[in-house]
Amino acid sequence: MIITTIETVPGREISSSIGIVRGSTVRARNFGRDIFAGLKNIVGGEITEYTKLQAQSREEALTRMIDDAVRLGADAVVNVRFTTSTIMQGASEILAYGTAVKLN
Repeated sequence: MIITTIETVPGREISSSIGIVRGSTVRARNFGRDIFAGLKNIVGGEITEYTKLQAQSREEALTRMIDDAVRLGADAVVNVRFTTSTIMQGASEILAYGTAVKLN
Protein backbone atom coordinates (compact mmCIF):
# COMPACT_ATOMS: atom_id res chain seq x y z
CA MET A 1 0.00 0.00 0.00
CA ILE A 2 1.40 3.35 -1.05
CA ILE A 3 0.74 6.14 1.46
CA THR A 4 1.45 9.77 0.62
CA THR A 5 0.63 13.19 2.01
CA ILE A 6 0.51 14.73 -1.46
CA GLU A 7 -2.29 14.58 -4.04
CA THR A 8 -0.49 12.23 -6.40
CA VAL A 9 1.73 9.19 -6.42
CA PRO A 10 4.97 10.20 -8.16
CA GLY A 11 5.53 8.17 -11.29
CA ARG A 12 2.04 6.65 -11.21
CA GLU A 13 -1.31 7.70 -12.61
CA ILE A 14 -4.45 7.64 -10.48
CA SER A 15 -7.19 5.88 -12.45
CA SER A 16 -10.01 6.35 -9.94
CA SER A 17 -10.86 7.65 -6.52
CA ILE A 18 -12.53 5.10 -4.26
CA GLY A 19 -13.35 7.37 -1.36
CA ILE A 20 -12.31 8.55 2.06
CA VAL A 21 -10.62 6.06 4.34
CA ARG A 22 -9.97 6.58 8.01
CA GLY A 23 -8.57 4.99 11.11
CA SER A 24 -8.71 6.19 14.66
CA THR A 25 -7.83 5.30 18.18
CA VAL A 26 -8.72 6.83 21.53
CA ARG A 27 -6.03 6.70 24.17
CA ALA A 28 -6.00 7.73 27.79
CA ARG A 29 -3.05 8.68 29.92
CA ASN A 30 -2.24 6.32 32.76
CA PHE A 31 -1.58 7.09 36.38
CA GLY A 32 2.08 6.00 36.36
CA ARG A 33 2.88 8.16 33.36
CA ASP A 34 1.05 11.11 34.92
CA ILE A 35 3.19 10.97 38.06
CA PHE A 36 6.42 10.96 36.04
CA ALA A 37 5.07 13.67 33.71
CA GLY A 38 4.26 15.85 36.71
CA LEU A 39 7.81 15.52 37.99
CA LYS A 40 9.20 16.20 34.51
CA ASN A 41 7.00 19.29 34.29
CA ILE A 42 8.76 20.70 37.35
CA VAL A 43 12.28 20.28 35.95
CA GLY A 44 11.42 20.78 32.27
CA GLY A 45 12.23 18.80 29.16
CA GLU A 46 10.48 16.33 26.94
CA ILE A 47 7.91 14.06 28.54
CA THR A 48 9.00 10.92 26.72
CA GLU A 49 6.17 8.77 28.08
CA TYR A 50 3.62 10.99 26.34
CA THR A 51 5.76 11.19 23.21
CA LYS A 52 5.77 7.39 23.02
CA LEU A 53 2.02 7.23 23.69
CA GLN A 54 1.33 9.69 20.86
CA ALA A 55 3.65 7.83 18.46
CA GLN A 56 1.94 4.51 19.22
CA SER A 57 -1.46 6.14 18.75
CA ARG A 58 -0.49 7.59 15.36
CA GLU A 59 0.82 4.22 14.17
CA GLU A 60 -2.36 2.46 15.28
CA ALA A 61 -4.58 5.02 13.56
CA LEU A 62 -2.46 4.77 10.38
CA THR A 63 -2.66 0.97 10.41
CA ARG A 64 -6.44 1.11 10.78
CA MET A 65 -6.67 3.58 7.89
CA ILE A 66 -4.59 1.25 5.71
CA ASP A 67 -6.83 -1.68 6.69
CA ASP A 68 -9.85 0.38 5.59
CA ALA A 69 -8.16 1.10 2.24
CA VAL A 70 -7.29 -2.57 1.72
CA ARG A 71 -10.90 -3.50 2.45
CA LEU A 72 -11.99 -1.15 -0.35
CA GLY A 73 -9.42 -2.57 -2.79
CA ALA A 74 -7.25 0.56 -2.98
CA ASP A 75 -3.71 0.61 -4.33
CA ALA A 76 -2.76 3.80 -2.49
CA VAL A 77 -3.98 6.46 -0.10
CA VAL A 78 -3.24 10.08 -1.02
CA ASN A 79 -3.60 13.33 0.92
CA VAL A 80 -3.07 11.55 4.23
CA ARG A 81 -3.61 13.74 7.27
CA PHE A 82 -3.68 13.32 11.03
CA THR A 83 -5.86 15.16 13.48
CA THR A 84 -6.42 14.91 17.19
CA SER A 85 -9.25 15.86 19.47
CA THR A 86 -9.91 15.68 23.18
CA ILE A 87 -12.62 13.20 24.07
CA MET A 88 -12.53 13.88 27.80
CA GLN A 89 -9.94 15.06 30.29
CA GLY A 90 -6.97 12.74 29.90
CA ALA A 91 -8.23 10.98 26.73
CA SER A 92 -7.62 11.97 23.12
CA GLU A 93 -8.55 10.61 19.73
CA ILE A 94 -6.00 10.38 16.94
CA LEU A 95 -7.55 10.19 13.47
CA ALA A 96 -5.69 9.35 10.26
CA TYR A 97 -7.57 9.94 7.02
CA GLY A 98 -6.98 10.23 3.31
CA THR A 99 -8.37 9.36 -0.12
CA ALA A 100 -8.18 5.77 -1.31
CA VAL A 101 -7.31 5.47 -4.99
CA LYS A 102 -6.72 2.91 -7.72
CA LEU A 103 -3.55 3.26 -9.78
CA ASN A 104 -2.83 2.37 -13.41
